[in-house]
Amino acid sequence: MSKNSIASTGYEVFFDNTLITLDNFLQTRNYSKILILTDRNTSIHCLPVLQEAVPRLQGCDLIEVDPGEENKNIDFCVGIWKMMLDFGADRQSLLINLGGGVVTDMGGFAASTFKRGIDFVQVPTTLLSQVDASVGGKTGIDMGHVKNIIGTFAQPEAVFIATDFLETLDNRQLVSGFAEVIKHGLIADRTFYEVVKERDATTINLDDIKHSVAIKNNVVTQDPHERGLRKILNFGHTIGHAIEGYSLAHDGDPLLHGEAIAVGMICEAYLARRLNSLGDEALADIIHTFRQHFPDYRFGKEIYGQLIALMKNDKKNAGDRIGFALLNAIGACDVDVFVDEETIKESLDFYRGLIG
Repeated sequence: MSKNSIASTGYEVFFDNTLITLDNFLQTRNYSKILILTDRNTSIHCLPVLQEAVPRLQGCDLIEVDPGEENKNIDFCVGIWKMMLDFGADRQSLLINLGGGVVTDMGGFAASTFKRGIDFVQVPTTLLSQVDASVGGKTGIDMGHVKNIIGTFAQPEAVFIATDFLETLDNRQLVSGFAEVIKHGLIADRTFYEVVKERDATTINLDDIKHSVAIKNNVVTQDPHERGLRKILNFGHTIGHAIEGYSLAHDGDPLLHGEAIAVGMICEAYLARRLNSLGDEALADIIHTFRQHFPDYRFGKEIYGQLIALMKNDKKNAGDRIGFALLNAIGACDVDVFVDEETIKESLDFYRGLIG
């Protein structure tokens, strides 16, 4: 393992703008066929970069899906599986997932289930997927606006992170990924949080990304199947995923993942102050951090029932109890904190009161 890689559970995460590590990886394997999964955007902006860096990939079969979280569903998975069959993929084939979180989540799921599992590697092209979706061995698709409710734990053969791909993103996409960078500091590394909260997404560098990945990787290698510690990565996600699901179903311009999770982290920081040991100053600091980087999201009490219904389908629940990961301080987090519906609504009231 080099200084430009991190060892995870059975694979390495490489940080390499030249992508020579991907070329070297392919030289050491004898795959019968290599397929590349992209969405329409990464086909245009990222695929040429990949194929120029790794010329052996220029003749590979391409599977292209529509971009956007609304397309991360079983129907698109069926399309991927059909294309894999049409291209003659067998169990000695490799799927390269080139894209953001939708592509890496859905591509990992498609590969892990096709013929009971074929190899796949992740080449994440957004900040969100580089620091979050591509690392940790979780794959998944959405169902009925419930996020990642169908999926597998399946480790990639490797992950290749090239920050040059971030130059293809607009500012909104960069900021969306920044939410997960901030979250990693909040749950496990106060010093890192204090540094990145003063940045903006456009100034995030390779060292920041590597540090963020290292925080997540340290968690997932200790708890690969989310029995305990790994649940801290869900801070902000119980409410945030519900907000994201609601927005996908009802808004003409839906919230991006990081925008919704930012709302969730403010609400869940309030719960951490109310139910755990998070202090007033820490709560105020978290509110300020997210509101300076992310847009407010306006909603009324009339959607509370729909949000609670989405939360009840969350994977972290136990029976009819809605589970949370809640901070006890900046840089430390508790798991399996179960919160009643009225207190959850109180946190939504708190957020709405902040934004006026």
